[in-house]
Amino acid sequence: MTDPWVALEPGADPAERVRVLRRAHDAFTAAGTVPRPVRSVVADSWRRSARAGVGPDGTASVELTDADLGTYRSEHPLTRVMPLFRELMGTFAADGKHLLAVCDAHGRLLWVEGHPATRRQAERMNFVPGARWAETSVGTNAPGTAVALDRPVQVFAAEHFIRRVQPWTCAAAPVHDPRTGQVLGAVDITGGDGLAHPHSLAFVQAVARAAESHLALLAPARPETDPPRLTVLGRDEAWLAAGGRRLRLSRRHSEILVLLARHPEGLTGDELLCAVYEDESVTPVTLRAELARLRGVLGPGLVASRPYRLTVPVESDIAVVERRLAAGAVTAAVAAYSGPPLPASQAPAVVRLRSRLADSLRAALIAGRDPDLLADWAHAPWGEEDLDVWRALASARPTAAVRARLAALESELAAPASWTGG
Repeated sequence: MTDPWVALEPGADPAERVRVLRRAHDAFTAAGTVPRPVRSVVADSWRRSARAGVGPDGTASVELTDADLGTYRSEHPLTRVMPLFRELMGTFAADGKHLLAVCDAHGRLLWVEGHPATRRQAERMNFVPGARWAETSVGTNAPGTAVALDRPVQVFAAEHFIRRVQPWTCAAAPVHDPRTGQVLGAVDITGGDGLAHPHSLAFVQAVARAAESHLALLAPARPETDPPRLTVLGRDEAWLAAGGRRLRLSRRHSEILVLLARHPEGLTGDELLCAVYEDESVTPVTLRAELARLRGVLGPGLVASRPYRLTVPVESDIAVVERRLAAGAVTAAVAAYSGPPLPASQAPAVVRLRSRLADSLRAALIAGRDPDLLADWAHAPWGEEDLDVWRALASARPTAAVRARLAALESELAAPASWTGG
């Protein structure tokens, strides 16, 4: 294959390719080894699927129905480009007996439209609005793999991990927020073998880029009305969007701004000094110098003194997660959590905040026992060694792969530390 992301090169025999892939899939599910003919992007996805405990005979679960689905869709940013998707892809899908599908950033299908007979066939495998098609739920598939990898991908026939999906071919491309670069979801075209052509992947990628351009036109920067927004989760250095600018902050400035955003009433110099510096020998002069540099970066008027405080409310992605958790919207909270806040920071107050936020999310996940949400956390970098979550996942989804990982983790954590003394 000249392009690892394209499922079938022009001139290839689809029937022969299907036979090869089915033999490879059987070999993988039986022995866990991936034969050479399988593309690397698919082989890697199969391994991730197996580690997540997905079985080849599984099916997608429907998480959102009726009013909940309608409310979620109406609030999702991609609802604004659905008319564009329908204009660019609707006729193609209907005439070719294909489906147009759009998912969110966690692989949850929001819209599935197209040829009526094809839709009825897709319903048998729960390829329906509200169903979760993340890799951690149903294994290798174009929309789920596209958001997992953050790039366009095509999945052909037996490249799908779940057997009941293997009669299908799909191509999907992620769609990003043009202002923040964050993945909003993916647009997908699903149908028969004819979609395995490289042009299908190029087409869906062009549609995704058109959607991003349209979103940029629909939501231009409005410095006079947009409140400052701080993006912290999963980043060692925060981004601040304010006044029509997007600023990358140093680690120390990130810590200070996070703490001031959480304390609109302000912090005294001594309070901020203790919150930011783990070294008790650091003097107030050092803090004042750091704040002077921060004002130079942000411009005048945002940071006031006596006490140190922000002159306007600053929204943060941390606050979004906390509000959703407080409202009991665990799925939405996990969707907004892209990693620990400032993971490399050793500022005492940030360390406490990071621990509290993770503990609150973990407690909600364990109490809810949703296997898909638990799998998402367990296979994220911050959850790979989370014993409690792996135990909850093993209870909710006791597959061989999950039980094996739990046993290995319990063995590792129970092993005594090696002595390195002289």
